[in-house]
Amino acid sequence: MHKSRFVLFAAGVIAGTLLLAGCSAGTNSSSETSPAPSATADQLSPFNDSDVAFAMGMVEHHEQAIVMADAVLDKDNIDPRVTELAQNITDAQGPEIDLMNDWIASWDVEKDDMSDMDHGMAMTDDDMTALEEATGADASELFLTQMTEHHNGAIEMAQTELDAGENPDALALAQQIIDAQTAEIATMKALNAEL
Repeated sequence: MHKSRFVLFAAGVIAGTLLLAGCSAGTNSSSETSPAPSATADQLSPFNDSDVAFAMGMVEHHEQAIVMADAVLDKDNIDPRVTELAQNITDAQGPEIDLMNDWIASWDVEKDDMSDMDHGMAMTDDDMTALEEATGADASELFLTQMTEHHNGAIEMAQTELDAGENPDALALAQQIIDAQTAEIATMKALNAEL
């Protein structure tokens, strides 16, 4: 009697294990063949405080870069190579701001949560006033000098993200920022030497 109960119990355990394994395999299989929408995937991607600090800080940093670029684009008698660079900065960083704001929204964090973070060599009010008041060649040179410093700050922020971040999309953007802004720094230094 005890032997038959043991056999039935063992058979039940084996059947239950096989059933669970089959359900698990089916779930994994269906998720691989029917990927979730990207918004859901973004929400489920891992992230940490470094990712949040990077996204929030870089949004503000990029916004200031666009203000700087717009200040030059609104002026007359600016070297066309400088205005082209300013337009490229605006065109590249605007979509990145939208992307990072989408991450922040999907992570469900408040912008005030990171109010004490470092935004990496941001321009002061005096710097911004000087750029707004400069004209002609002086404005071109000042923009290139200030934006070089500004880009150096962005590169430092992006490197911090690569060192401590977790979110794969944020890490990829950090590397993209380092690559693009390092190249732009070289361009700006060369231009400044020629003006």
